[in-house]
Amino acid sequence: MRTKPRTTTGAVAATLLPALVLGATACGSGPGSGKAPDQKGSAPVTAPAGTPSAGTSPAPAAPPSGGSRLERSALAPGDLPGYQVSAQGKNPAAPDGQPQADRRTCQPLADIMGDKPDPAARETVNRGIGSQKEVGLAVSASVSSYAERDAKALVSRLKDAVAACGTGFTATVQNQSGSYRDVRAAGYRTAGDDTVSWTTTAAAQGVSAHVHVVVVREGDTIVRLMALNVAAAGQQAQVPQEVADKQLEKVRRAA
Repeated sequence: MRTKPRTTTGAVAATLLPALVLGATACGSGPGSGKAPDQKGSAPVTAPAGTPSAGTSPAPAAPPSGGSRLERSALAPGDLPGYQVSAQGKNPAAPDGQPQADRRTCQPLADIMGDKPDPAARETVNRGIGSQKEVGLAVSASVSSYAERDAKALVSRLKDAVAACGTGFTATVQNQSGSYRDVRAAGYRTAGDDTVSWTTTAAAQGVSAHVHVVVVREGDTIVRLMALNVAAAGQQAQVPQEVADKQLEKVRRAA
């Protein structure tokens, strides 16, 4: 029996993970469910997972064709069999801007959860990804353009912050606060020029969610991937390897 999605997990994501797109999530899109997210990029959270679709749900918003190099770098519907991809920016309930950490050394980790990986980003394109293989698994994928020296500096700062912030920190965005505890480096292999990965537990409003973050530099482009399970907040979510591989492949092709 599949687990009914919890709206409280979505509340945590909206408060603590502004960049985490809940569009095309697997909340109601388990294998064979036929469930598609709505045009705002949010899968229904009131019906049990696997509820048959009436066949009238609109398809995920498609990314624009052509466009800038960054737009061509971003994932699109059809790129990943077994996943839904939405071009909607983020959960409309999420606050805007960059979270502010209570510890200066942890600010890079707070920034990465915001609308863009850090203030030096010139442009950021976001995608929401929902797994049709693992019920509840949602991934936020973004690509950002930088001066190459700034991209290198970002990854270096993140590595330092992961090492220094193991005990956690508190972050605030638009007067909404929450905590990130148990920040731990995580091994994750990619074909990018530089990679940093970690896990943390995000907590707000009395509930918490396990989050996995992967940041990859490919030349002057930063790929940011964040995963959590919106149906089972305590589950150990991980960014699927095929998602990271496909995203980096598109970045290289667009270049």
